[in-house]
Amino acid sequence: MKEEQSTDAKVAVLEASPQHTTIQERPNTKHNALSILHIVASIVLLFLNYFLAQYDKFVLSYFQAEVIESLSLTSTQYGILSGYAVGIVYAIFALPVAFVADYTNARVWVLTVAAVWWSLCVLFQGLSHNFWQILLARIGMGIGQAPVEALGISLISDLVSPEWLFVTESFFYVGVYVGEAISGQIATAFDKTGTPWNDALKAIGIVGIVVAVVTRILLREPRRRQLLSKDIAGLGANPETFGSKLRQAKTQLAASVRYIVSMKSFWILTLSSGARQFSGNVFGWYMPSYLSSLYPNETELLSRYGIIVGAVGSATVLLGGAICSAVPRRPTMALYLTGIGGMISAAFVICMVFSLKLADGNEKAGVRILYGVMSAAYLTAELWLGAFASLLALLLPTRTKTFCLAIYTSTIILIYSSAPQMIGLGLKHYEPGTQAYIEKTRDILAILIPIGYWVAGIGFLLAIPKVNQDIRSARAAQDGEDRTSQPRVSTLRKGAFLAFVVLLGSLTIAFFAVSLTVGQT
Repeated sequence: MKEEQSTDAKVAVLEASPQHTTIQERPNTKHNALSILHIVASIVLLFLNYFLAQYDKFVLSYFQAEVIESLSLTSTQYGILSGYAVGIVYAIFALPVAFVADYTNARVWVLTVAAVWWSLCVLFQGLSHNFWQILLARIGMGIGQAPVEALGISLISDLVSPEWLFVTESFFYVGVYVGEAISGQIATAFDKTGTPWNDALKAIGIVGIVVAVVTRILLREPRRRQLLSKDIAGLGANPETFGSKLRQAKTQLAASVRYIVSMKSFWILTLSSGARQFSGNVFGWYMPSYLSSLYPNETELLSRYGIIVGAVGSATVLLGGAICSAVPRRPTMALYLTGIGGMISAAFVICMVFSLKLADGNEKAGVRILYGVMSAAYLTAELWLGAFASLLALLLPTRTKTFCLAIYTSTIILIYSSAPQMIGLGLKHYEPGTQAYIEKTRDILAILIPIGYWVAGIGFLLAIPKVNQDIRSARAAQDGEDRTSQPRVSTLRKGAFLAFVVLLGSLTIAFFAVSLTVGQT
Protein backbone atom coordinates (compact mmCIF):
# COMPACT_ATOMS: atom_id res chain seq x y z
CA MET A 1 0.00 0.00 0.00
CA LYS A 2 1.10 3.57 -0.67
CA GLU A 3 0.69 4.46 2.98
CA GLU A 4 3.30 1.84 3.88
CA GLN A 5 6.00 3.06 1.52
CA SER A 6 9.28 4.10 3.14
CA THR A 7 9.40 7.77 3.98
CA ASP A 8 12.66 8.32 2.18
CA ALA A 9 10.94 7.38 -1.06
CA LYS A 10 8.44 10.21 -0.56
CA VAL A 11 10.74 13.13 0.12
CA ALA A 12 10.21 15.87 -2.43
CA VAL A 13 13.05 17.58 -4.33
CA LEU A 14 16.01 15.96 -2.57
CA GLU A 15 14.77 12.39 -2.37
CA ALA A 16 13.57 10.58 -5.47
CA SER A 17 13.38 7.03 -6.78
CA PRO A 18 16.39 5.81 -8.75
CA GLN A 19 14.43 5.94 -11.99
CA HIS A 20 12.90 9.39 -11.59
CA THR A 21 14.15 12.81 -10.68
CA THR A 22 10.91 14.37 -9.49
CA ILE A 23 8.01 13.25 -7.33
CA GLN A 24 4.53 14.54 -7.75
CA GLU A 25 2.96 13.34 -4.50
CA ARG A 26 3.73 15.08 -1.21
CA PRO A 27 1.54 13.24 1.25
CA ASN A 28 3.29 14.40 4.41
CA THR A 29 4.69 17.91 4.11
CA LYS A 30 5.88 18.13 7.70
CA HIS A 31 7.69 14.81 7.53
CA ASN A 32 9.16 15.70 4.15
CA ALA A 33 10.51 18.96 5.58
CA LEU A 34 12.13 17.09 8.48
CA SER A 35 13.64 14.56 6.09
CA ILE A 36 15.07 17.30 3.90
CA LEU A 37 16.44 19.05 6.97
CA HIS A 38 18.13 15.82 8.04
CA ILE A 39 19.65 15.40 4.57
CA VAL A 40 20.97 18.97 4.64
CA ALA A 41 22.43 18.42 8.13
CA SER A 42 24.03 15.17 6.96
CA ILE A 43 25.68 16.88 4.00
CA VAL A 44 26.95 19.68 6.26
CA LEU A 45 28.51 17.09 8.60
CA LEU A 46 30.18 15.33 5.66
CA PHE A 47 31.45 18.72 4.54
CA LEU A 48 32.87 19.46 8.01
CA ASN A 49 34.71 16.14 8.13
CA TYR A 50 36.21 16.73 4.70
CA PHE A 51 37.08 20.33 5.59
CA LEU A 52 38.93 19.19 8.72
CA ALA A 53 40.81 16.57 6.70
CA GLN A 54 41.89 19.24 4.20
CA TYR A 55 42.81 21.70 6.94
CA ASP A 56 44.93 19.10 8.72
CA LYS A 57 46.67 18.16 5.50
CA PHE A 58 47.66 21.67 4.38
CA VAL A 59 47.99 23.72 7.56
CA LEU A 60 51.72 22.99 7.79
CA SER A 61 52.27 24.71 4.44
CA TYR A 62 51.40 28.06 6.04
CA PHE A 63 53.96 27.47 8.79
CA GLN A 64 56.71 26.02 6.62
CA ALA A 65 59.53 28.22 7.91
CA GLU A 66 58.44 27.85 11.56
CA VAL A 67 58.06 24.06 11.29
CA ILE A 68 61.46 23.65 9.63
CA GLU A 69 63.15 25.82 12.24
CA SER A 70 61.27 24.43 15.25
CA LEU A 71 61.92 20.77 14.41
CA SER A 72 65.32 21.32 12.71
CA LEU A 73 64.13 19.82 9.43
CA THR A 74 65.82 19.77 6.05
CA SER A 75 63.95 20.72 2.88
CA THR A 76 63.82 17.05 1.89
CA GLN A 77 62.34 16.06 5.27
CA TYR A 78 59.69 18.74 4.90
CA GLY A 79 58.95 17.32 1.45
CA ILE A 80 58.47 13.87 3.02
CA LEU A 81 56.01 15.27 5.57
CA SER A 82 53.98 16.96 2.86
CA GLY A 83 54.20 14.15 0.33
CA TYR A 84 54.53 10.42 0.78
CA ALA A 85 54.36 10.48 4.58
CA VAL A 86 50.63 10.93 4.24
CA GLY A 87 50.18 9.87 0.62
CA ILE A 88 51.40 6.27 0.77
CA VAL A 89 49.41 5.21 3.81
CA TYR A 90 46.44 7.25 2.55
CA ALA A 91 46.49 5.30 -0.71
CA ILE A 92 47.10 1.89 0.86
CA PHE A 93 44.53 2.08 3.65
CA ALA A 94 41.82 3.76 1.57
CA LEU A 95 41.19 0.48 -0.26
CA PRO A 96 40.53 -1.97 2.61
CA VAL A 97 38.67 0.62 4.68
CA ALA A 98 36.40 1.54 1.77
CA PHE A 99 35.83 -2.14 0.97
CA VAL A 100 34.80 -2.86 4.57
CA ALA A 101 32.48 0.17 4.51
CA ASP A 102 30.73 -1.15 1.39
CA TYR A 103 30.70 -4.79 2.44
CA THR A 104 29.24 -4.12 5.89
CA ASN A 105 27.10 -1.22 4.67
CA ALA A 106 28.44 0.75 7.64
CA ARG A 107 29.91 3.79 5.92
CA VAL A 108 28.88 6.19 8.71
CA TRP A 109 30.50 4.09 11.43
CA VAL A 110 33.69 3.79 9.39
CA LEU A 111 33.79 7.56 8.86
CA THR A 112 33.28 8.21 12.58
CA VAL A 113 36.07 5.89 13.74
CA ALA A 114 38.41 7.26 11.07
CA ALA A 115 37.67 10.88 12.07
CA VAL A 116 38.41 10.21 15.75
CA TRP A 117 41.68 8.48 14.83
CA TRP A 118 42.99 11.15 12.50
CA SER A 119 42.03 13.92 14.95
CA LEU A 120 44.08 12.23 17.67
CA CYS A 121 47.02 12.01 15.26
CA VAL A 122 46.72 15.73 14.47
CA LEU A 123 46.81 16.42 18.20
CA PHE A 124 49.99 14.33 18.48
CA GLN A 125 51.58 16.33 15.64
CA GLY A 126 51.18 19.41 17.79
CA LEU A 127 53.05 17.59 20.57
CA SER A 128 55.95 16.48 18.33
CA HIS A 129 59.52 17.60 19.00
CA ASN A 130 61.46 16.10 16.09
CA PHE A 131 61.14 14.79 12.55
CA TRP A 132 60.39 11.17 13.41
CA GLN A 133 57.67 12.03 15.90
CA ILE A 134 55.80 14.28 13.52
CA LEU A 135 56.39 11.81 10.67
CA LEU A 136 54.75 8.98 12.61
CA ALA A 137 51.89 11.25 13.62
CA ARG A 138 51.30 12.29 10.00
CA ILE A 139 51.41 8.66 8.88
CA GLY A 140 48.72 7.91 11.45
CA MET A 141 46.73 10.89 10.21
CA GLY A 142 46.99 9.57 6.67
CA ILE A 143 45.57 6.21 7.76
CA GLY A 144 42.57 7.91 9.35
CA GLN A 145 41.93 10.28 6.48
CA ALA A 146 42.28 7.58 3.84
CA PRO A 147 38.56 6.86 3.30
CA VAL A 148 37.06 10.30 3.94
CA GLU A 149 36.80 11.52 0.34
CA ALA A 150 35.44 8.25 -1.07
CA LEU A 151 32.99 7.92 1.82
CA GLY A 152 31.79 11.51 1.41
CA ILE A 153 31.17 11.20 -2.33
CA SER A 154 29.49 7.84 -1.91
CA LEU A 155 27.18 8.90 0.93
CA ILE A 156 26.12 12.13 -0.78
CA SER A 157 25.31 10.30 -4.02
CA ASP A 158 22.88 8.13 -2.02
CA LEU A 159 21.43 11.00 0.00
CA VAL A 160 20.24 13.19 -2.88
CA SER A 161 18.43 12.72 -6.16
CA PRO A 162 20.32 12.93 -9.49
CA GLU A 163 19.32 16.49 -10.32
CA TRP A 164 20.92 17.71 -7.08
CA LEU A 165 24.02 15.53 -7.27
CA PHE A 166 26.39 17.97 -9.02
CA VAL A 167 25.50 20.84 -6.67
CA THR A 168 25.73 18.85 -3.43
CA GLU A 169 29.01 17.16 -4.36
CA SER A 170 30.37 20.62 -5.22
CA PHE A 171 29.31 21.89 -1.80
CA PHE A 172 31.20 18.96 -0.26
CA TYR A 173 34.37 20.06 -2.07
CA VAL A 174 34.06 23.60 -0.75
CA GLY A 175 35.91 22.04 2.19
CA VAL A 176 39.12 22.17 0.14
CA TYR A 177 38.98 25.93 -0.23
CA VAL A 178 37.60 26.75 3.20
CA GLY A 179 40.36 24.59 4.70
CA GLU A 180 43.04 26.56 2.91
CA ALA A 181 41.33 29.88 3.64
CA ILE A 182 41.07 29.26 7.37
CA SER A 183 44.66 28.03 7.44
CA GLY A 184 45.72 31.37 5.98
CA GLN A 185 43.73 33.35 8.54
CA ILE A 186 45.08 31.31 11.43
CA ALA A 187 48.64 31.61 10.15
CA THR A 188 48.28 35.40 9.98
CA ALA A 189 46.73 35.62 13.45
CA PHE A 190 49.39 33.36 14.95
CA ASP A 191 52.17 35.36 13.32
CA LYS A 192 50.83 38.61 14.77
CA THR A 193 50.40 37.22 18.27
CA GLY A 194 53.55 35.09 18.31
CA THR A 195 51.54 31.91 19.02
CA PRO A 196 53.43 28.66 18.27
CA TRP A 197 52.40 26.78 15.11
CA ASN A 198 51.70 23.55 16.98
CA ASP A 199 48.86 25.17 18.95
CA ALA A 200 46.83 25.23 15.73
CA LEU A 201 47.22 21.48 15.36
CA LYS A 202 46.29 20.79 18.97
CA ALA A 203 43.14 22.87 18.70
CA ILE A 204 41.96 21.35 15.42
CA GLY A 205 42.55 17.84 16.78
CA ILE A 206 40.14 18.51 19.63
CA VAL A 207 37.58 20.05 17.27
CA GLY A 208 37.83 17.01 14.99
CA ILE A 209 36.97 14.62 17.81
CA VAL A 210 33.86 16.66 18.65
CA VAL A 211 32.72 16.71 15.01
CA ALA A 212 33.24 12.94 14.76
CA VAL A 213 30.97 12.32 17.75
CA VAL A 214 28.27 14.62 16.35
CA THR A 215 28.52 12.83 13.00
CA ARG A 216 27.86 9.46 14.62
CA ILE A 217 24.85 10.84 16.53
CA LEU A 218 23.10 12.63 13.64
CA LEU A 219 24.14 10.90 10.41
CA ARG A 220 22.27 7.76 9.30
CA GLU A 221 23.23 5.23 6.65
CA PRO A 222 21.22 6.07 3.49
CA ARG A 223 19.78 3.43 1.18
CA ARG A 224 21.84 2.67 -1.91
CA ARG A 225 20.68 4.59 -4.97
CA GLN A 226 21.23 3.27 -8.49
CA LEU A 227 22.22 6.04 -10.89
CA LEU A 228 23.67 5.35 -14.35
CA SER A 229 25.69 2.24 -13.65
CA LYS A 230 24.34 -1.28 -13.71
CA ASP A 231 24.60 -3.79 -10.88
CA ILE A 232 27.41 -6.31 -11.17
CA ALA A 233 27.20 -10.04 -10.82
CA GLY A 234 26.98 -11.37 -7.29
CA LEU A 235 26.13 -7.98 -5.82
CA GLY A 236 22.37 -7.88 -5.97
CA ALA A 237 19.95 -6.79 -3.31
CA ASN A 238 20.50 -9.99 -1.30
CA PRO A 239 24.22 -10.82 -1.28
CA GLU A 240 23.73 -13.33 1.54
CA THR A 241 22.46 -15.82 -1.06
CA PHE A 242 25.99 -16.18 -2.45
CA GLY A 243 27.41 -18.40 0.27
CA SER A 244 29.74 -17.78 3.20
CA LYS A 245 30.92 -14.38 4.32
CA LEU A 246 34.38 -15.03 2.90
CA ARG A 247 32.92 -16.07 -0.44
CA GLN A 248 30.73 -12.98 -0.49
CA ALA A 249 33.76 -10.78 0.16
CA LYS A 250 35.81 -12.45 -2.57
CA THR A 251 32.94 -12.16 -5.04
CA GLN A 252 32.42 -8.50 -4.23
CA LEU A 253 36.13 -7.69 -4.48
CA ALA A 254 36.67 -9.53 -7.76
CA ALA A 255 33.53 -8.10 -9.36
CA SER A 256 34.44 -4.56 -8.36
CA VAL A 257 37.97 -4.75 -9.76
CA ARG A 258 36.68 -6.37 -12.95
CA TYR A 259 34.16 -3.58 -13.39
CA ILE A 260 36.81 -0.89 -12.97
CA VAL A 261 39.25 -2.57 -15.35
CA SER A 262 36.53 -3.02 -17.98
CA MET A 263 35.50 0.64 -18.06
CA LYS A 264 36.61 2.53 -21.16
CA SER A 265 37.12 5.85 -19.39
CA PHE A 266 38.19 5.10 -15.82
CA TRP A 267 41.94 4.98 -16.30
CA ILE A 268 42.33 7.99 -18.54
CA LEU A 269 40.12 9.95 -16.13
CA THR A 270 42.19 8.79 -13.16
CA LEU A 271 45.56 9.55 -14.74
CA SER A 272 44.36 12.97 -15.94
CA SER A 273 43.03 13.77 -12.48
CA GLY A 274 46.37 12.63 -11.01
CA ALA A 275 48.21 15.14 -13.21
CA ARG A 276 45.74 17.87 -12.25
CA GLN A 277 46.06 17.11 -8.54
CA PHE A 278 49.85 16.97 -8.91
CA SER A 279 49.80 20.62 -9.90
CA GLY A 280 47.32 21.41 -7.14
CA ASN A 281 49.57 19.78 -4.55
CA VAL A 282 52.56 21.80 -5.74
CA PHE A 283 50.42 24.93 -5.55
CA GLY A 284 48.99 24.19 -2.11
CA TRP A 285 52.23 23.18 -0.42
CA TYR A 286 54.70 25.70 -1.84
CA MET A 287 52.85 28.75 -3.19
CA PRO A 288 51.97 30.34 0.22
CA SER A 289 55.52 30.20 1.56
CA TYR A 290 56.97 31.32 -1.78
CA LEU A 291 54.71 34.37 -1.93
CA SER A 292 55.49 35.22 1.70
CA SER A 293 59.19 35.21 0.84
CA LEU A 294 58.57 37.23 -2.31
CA TYR A 295 56.64 39.92 -0.41
CA PRO A 296 58.23 40.03 3.06
CA ASN A 297 56.79 43.47 3.86
CA GLU A 298 53.17 42.53 3.14
CA THR A 299 51.99 41.38 6.55
CA GLU A 300 48.41 40.72 5.35
CA LEU A 301 49.44 38.64 2.35
CA LEU A 302 48.60 35.20 3.76
CA SER A 303 45.30 36.47 5.12
CA ARG A 304 44.25 37.87 1.75
CA TYR A 305 45.61 34.81 -0.01
CA GLY A 306 43.33 32.71 2.18
CA ILE A 307 40.34 34.95 1.52
CA ILE A 308 40.82 34.59 -2.25
CA VAL A 309 41.17 30.82 -1.95
CA GLY A 310 38.10 30.55 0.27
CA ALA A 311 35.81 33.01 -1.48
CA VAL A 312 36.74 32.58 -5.14
CA GLY A 313 37.48 28.85 -4.88
CA SER A 314 34.22 28.08 -3.07
CA ALA A 315 32.11 30.19 -5.42
CA THR A 316 33.80 28.66 -8.46
CA VAL A 317 33.40 25.03 -7.46
CA LEU A 318 29.71 25.67 -6.72
CA LEU A 319 29.38 27.40 -10.09
CA GLY A 320 30.83 24.32 -11.76
CA GLY A 321 28.25 22.14 -10.05
CA ALA A 322 25.43 24.50 -11.01
CA ILE A 323 26.51 24.56 -14.67
CA CYS A 324 26.55 20.76 -14.83
CA SER A 325 23.18 20.55 -13.08
CA ALA A 326 21.74 22.90 -15.70
CA VAL A 327 22.62 20.40 -18.46
CA PRO A 328 21.77 17.04 -16.83
CA ARG A 329 21.75 15.20 -20.16
CA ARG A 330 25.41 16.15 -20.75
CA PRO A 331 27.35 14.86 -17.71
CA THR A 332 30.57 15.19 -19.73
CA MET A 333 30.22 18.96 -19.33
CA ALA A 334 32.31 18.40 -16.18
CA LEU A 335 35.23 17.33 -18.37
CA TYR A 336 35.03 20.40 -20.59
CA LEU A 337 35.04 22.64 -17.51
CA THR A 338 37.96 20.74 -16.02
CA GLY A 339 40.13 20.44 -19.10
CA ILE A 340 39.67 23.85 -20.70
CA GLY A 341 39.50 25.72 -17.39
CA GLY A 342 42.80 24.26 -16.19
CA MET A 343 44.62 25.08 -19.41
CA ILE A 344 43.45 28.69 -19.27
CA SER A 345 44.38 28.93 -15.60
CA ALA A 346 47.99 27.93 -16.31
CA ALA A 347 48.70 31.37 -17.78
CA PHE A 348 47.36 33.12 -14.67
CA VAL A 349 49.48 30.88 -12.43
CA ILE A 350 52.63 31.93 -14.30
CA CYS A 351 51.62 35.57 -13.78
CA MET A 352 51.23 34.86 -10.05
CA VAL A 353 54.73 33.42 -9.81
CA PHE A 354 56.29 36.37 -11.67
CA SER A 355 53.97 39.07 -10.27
CA LEU A 356 56.82 41.01 -8.64
CA LYS A 357 58.78 41.04 -11.89
CA LEU A 358 55.68 42.19 -13.76
CA ALA A 359 55.56 45.13 -11.32
CA ASP A 360 59.26 45.94 -11.84
CA GLY A 361 60.07 45.05 -8.23
CA ASN A 362 57.42 47.32 -6.69
CA GLU A 363 55.80 45.27 -3.89
CA LYS A 364 52.63 47.37 -3.68
CA ALA A 365 51.98 47.07 -7.40
CA GLY A 366 53.08 43.45 -7.36
CA VAL A 367 50.54 42.33 -4.78
CA ARG A 368 47.75 44.06 -6.70
CA ILE A 369 48.74 42.09 -9.77
CA LEU A 370 49.05 38.98 -7.63
CA TYR A 371 45.56 39.22 -6.15
CA GLY A 372 44.02 39.88 -9.56
CA VAL A 373 45.67 37.02 -11.43
CA MET A 374 45.21 34.68 -8.49
CA SER A 375 41.46 35.34 -8.51
CA ALA A 376 41.42 34.68 -12.26
CA ALA A 377 43.43 31.47 -11.77
CA TYR A 378 40.96 30.11 -9.24
CA LEU A 379 37.97 31.26 -11.25
CA THR A 380 39.08 29.24 -14.28
CA ALA A 381 40.72 26.23 -12.63
CA GLU A 382 38.42 25.32 -9.76
CA LEU A 383 35.14 24.58 -11.54
CA TRP A 384 35.91 20.91 -11.58
CA LEU A 385 36.14 19.05 -8.27
CA GLY A 386 32.46 18.60 -7.38
CA ALA A 387 31.35 18.15 -10.98
CA PHE A 388 34.05 15.56 -11.67
CA ALA A 389 33.28 13.60 -8.49
CA SER A 390 29.59 13.56 -9.47
CA LEU A 391 30.47 12.13 -12.87
CA LEU A 392 32.45 9.34 -11.19
CA ALA A 393 29.57 8.61 -8.82
CA LEU A 394 27.23 8.29 -11.80
CA LEU A 395 29.51 5.85 -13.60
CA LEU A 396 30.42 3.51 -10.73
CA PRO A 397 28.43 0.45 -9.52
CA THR A 398 25.88 1.05 -6.78
CA ARG A 399 26.85 -1.45 -4.12
CA THR A 400 30.65 -1.02 -4.32
CA LYS A 401 30.78 2.66 -5.17
CA THR A 402 32.90 3.58 -2.15
CA PHE A 403 35.53 0.94 -2.91
CA CYS A 404 35.70 1.89 -6.59
CA LEU A 405 36.08 5.55 -5.62
CA ALA A 406 38.88 4.51 -3.26
CA ILE A 407 40.70 2.87 -6.17
CA TYR A 408 40.49 6.22 -7.94
CA THR A 409 41.59 8.30 -4.94
CA SER A 410 44.43 5.92 -4.04
CA THR A 411 45.85 6.07 -7.53
CA ILE A 412 45.80 9.85 -7.83
CA ILE A 413 47.24 10.23 -4.31
CA LEU A 414 50.27 8.13 -5.22
CA ILE A 415 50.70 10.28 -8.31
CA TYR A 416 50.33 13.72 -6.75
CA SER A 417 52.15 12.90 -3.51
CA SER A 418 55.34 12.72 -5.53
CA ALA A 419 55.18 16.50 -6.06
CA PRO A 420 56.53 17.63 -2.66
CA GLN A 421 59.13 14.85 -2.81
CA MET A 422 60.39 16.11 -6.17
CA ILE A 423 60.50 19.70 -5.00
CA GLY A 424 62.19 18.74 -1.73
CA LEU A 425 64.94 16.95 -3.64
CA GLY A 426 65.22 19.87 -6.06
CA LEU A 427 65.68 22.33 -3.19
CA LYS A 428 68.04 20.13 -1.18
CA HIS A 429 71.15 22.19 -1.87
CA TYR A 430 69.52 25.56 -1.19
CA GLU A 431 69.20 27.19 2.22
CA PRO A 432 65.54 28.03 3.01
CA GLY A 433 64.88 31.76 2.96
CA THR A 434 67.85 32.66 0.77
CA GLN A 435 67.45 34.43 -2.56
CA ALA A 436 68.71 31.36 -4.41
CA TYR A 437 66.08 29.22 -2.64
CA ILE A 438 63.30 31.67 -3.58
CA GLU A 439 64.39 31.81 -7.23
CA LYS A 440 64.64 28.04 -7.49
CA THR A 441 61.17 27.66 -5.96
CA ARG A 442 59.85 30.24 -8.43
CA ASP A 443 61.20 28.29 -11.39
CA ILE A 444 59.78 25.01 -10.10
CA LEU A 445 56.31 26.50 -9.57
CA ALA A 446 56.31 28.18 -12.99
CA ILE A 447 57.13 24.88 -14.72
CA LEU A 448 55.41 22.09 -12.80
CA ILE A 449 51.99 23.67 -12.25
CA PRO A 450 51.27 24.70 -15.88
CA ILE A 451 52.57 21.39 -17.23
CA GLY A 452 50.27 19.45 -14.92
CA TYR A 453 47.28 21.60 -15.91
CA TRP A 454 47.90 21.09 -19.62
CA VAL A 455 48.58 17.35 -19.41
CA ALA A 456 45.40 16.94 -17.38
CA GLY A 457 43.38 19.16 -19.70
CA ILE A 458 44.36 17.21 -22.80
CA GLY A 459 43.62 13.93 -21.01
CA PHE A 460 40.17 15.03 -19.87
CA LEU A 461 39.19 16.18 -23.35
CA LEU A 462 40.43 12.91 -24.89
CA ALA A 463 38.38 11.00 -22.29
CA ILE A 464 35.03 12.48 -23.36
CA PRO A 465 34.26 9.92 -26.13
CA LYS A 466 35.18 7.06 -23.78
CA VAL A 467 32.95 8.44 -21.03
CA ASN A 468 30.08 8.60 -23.51
CA GLN A 469 30.70 4.94 -24.36
CA ASP A 470 30.50 3.97 -20.68
CA ILE A 471 27.32 6.00 -20.23
CA ARG A 472 25.68 4.36 -23.25
CA SER A 473 26.69 0.94 -21.97
CA ALA A 474 25.27 1.64 -18.52
CA ARG A 475 21.99 2.99 -19.88
CA ALA A 476 21.65 0.06 -22.25
CA ALA A 477 22.11 -2.32 -19.31
CA GLN A 478 19.42 -0.46 -17.35
CA ASP A 479 16.97 -0.62 -20.23
CA GLY A 480 17.66 -4.31 -20.92
CA GLU A 481 17.19 -7.45 -18.91
CA ASP A 482 20.86 -8.26 -18.28
CA ARG A 483 21.61 -5.87 -15.42
CA THR A 484 23.90 -8.10 -13.37
CA SER A 485 26.22 -9.57 -16.00
CA GLN A 486 29.96 -9.42 -15.49
CA PRO A 487 31.75 -7.32 -18.12
CA ARG A 488 34.23 -9.07 -20.35
CA VAL A 489 37.85 -8.05 -19.88
CA SER A 490 40.49 -8.93 -22.47
CA THR A 491 43.81 -10.48 -21.50
CA LEU A 492 45.59 -7.42 -22.93
CA ARG A 493 43.57 -5.07 -20.73
CA LYS A 494 44.24 -7.20 -17.65
CA GLY A 495 47.96 -7.23 -18.42
CA ALA A 496 48.07 -3.47 -18.94
CA PHE A 497 46.24 -2.91 -15.65
CA LEU A 498 48.61 -5.19 -13.74
CA ALA A 499 51.66 -3.58 -15.36
CA PHE A 500 50.45 -0.12 -14.36
CA VAL A 501 49.89 -1.20 -10.74
CA VAL A 502 53.38 -2.73 -10.53
CA LEU A 503 54.99 0.32 -12.15
CA LEU A 504 53.21 2.84 -9.92
CA GLY A 505 53.98 0.82 -6.78
CA SER A 506 57.65 0.36 -7.71
CA LEU A 507 58.16 4.03 -8.50
CA THR A 508 56.47 5.06 -5.27
CA ILE A 509 58.61 2.77 -3.12
CA ALA A 510 61.82 3.77 -4.91
CA PHE A 511 61.05 7.49 -4.71
CA PHE A 512 60.14 7.33 -1.04
CA ALA A 513 63.28 5.33 -0.18
CA VAL A 514 65.48 7.83 -2.01
CA SER A 515 63.79 10.74 -0.24
CA LEU A 516 64.25 9.15 3.19
CA THR A 517 67.91 8.39 2.47
CA VAL A 518 68.72 11.82 1.06
CA GLY A 519 66.73 13.53 3.81
CA GLN A 520 69.12 12.21 6.46
CA THR A 521 72.25 13.52 4.70
